[in-house]
Amino acid sequence: MKYIAIAGATAVAVVAGATFMITRDGSRTQAETATQPPAAGAAMVEVSLPDSLSAQAELGKRGFEAVCAACHGQNAAGKLGFGPPLVHKIYEPSHHGDMAFFLAAERGVQAHHWRFGNMPPQQGLTRADVANIVSYVRALQRANGID
Repeated sequence: MKYIAIAGATAVAVVAGATFMITRDGSRTQAETATQPPAAGAAMVEVSLPDSLSAQAELGKRGFEAVCAACHGQNAAGKLGFGPPLVHKIYEPSHHGDMAFFLAAERGVQAHHWRFGNMPPQQGLTRADVANIVSYVRALQRANGID
């Protein structure tokens, strides 16, 4: 009698498993999705946007989107496989002061915190352009608790 119950339970399990395999829609479960690595170009951090931007930061946003976002991602969230997030503790003012951004734009940067390779100098940016971009990045950082 015990063997019949075990055989019956096993048969039910096999049928249930087969039914699942046949009828599932092929989409990944949440657990399967969570184990997949992010795709190249995906944002590296989640960025909260400030409620408003100063006039200078608004100009900086435009400059950032035109020159920096291709590598550093939209809203400086980083771009997997391209460039690091600037809304990150590493770039807080006490570690990378504003002058570091000016020098990076003018001279480029040797890779030292991240494995994206060296950043080349950014041609065509004036000091005013970089000042605006720094204002925008700092506004994003403040909105995300990076002072």
